[in-house]
Amino acid sequence: MKLRNQVFIVEQNCVYQDIDNKDLESYHLMCIVNGDIAGYTRLIPPGVSYDDASIGRIVIGLSYRRLGLGRALVRKSIDGCGKFFTKSPIRISAQSYLCEFYTSLGFKKEGDLYEEDGILHIEMVCP
Repeated sequence: MKLRNQVFIVEQNCVYQDIDNKDLESYHLMCIVNGDIAGYTRLIPPGVSYDDASIGRIVIGLSYRRLGLGRALVRKSIDGCGKFFTKSPIRISAQSYLCEFYTSLGFKKEGDLYEEDGILHIEMVCP
């Protein structure tokens, strides 16, 4: 929760309710480096955010970026969704500037850009 707040609320200067009821229904995947939580995602079951499974709150701490941890974390998250949930597409709400990153991991844009909490997003799906 601390890392999520550090990045999504403080660093991105975005006031919003980060902790929600989805946390209670999700699996939480963390990337630990030297005892620190360097990255995090939550794996959300189908029917909670979308009809499909979902990965949310994808975050890498500032001092751990550009080390390939984000790519590894998303791959592990995709694998985790396959392990914990019935086979279904995986849907994300991606910050628009990260579209190329998610596309390189197999996600495809779906729909139009939309604003969420003052940041442009786009829905993406990994079949």
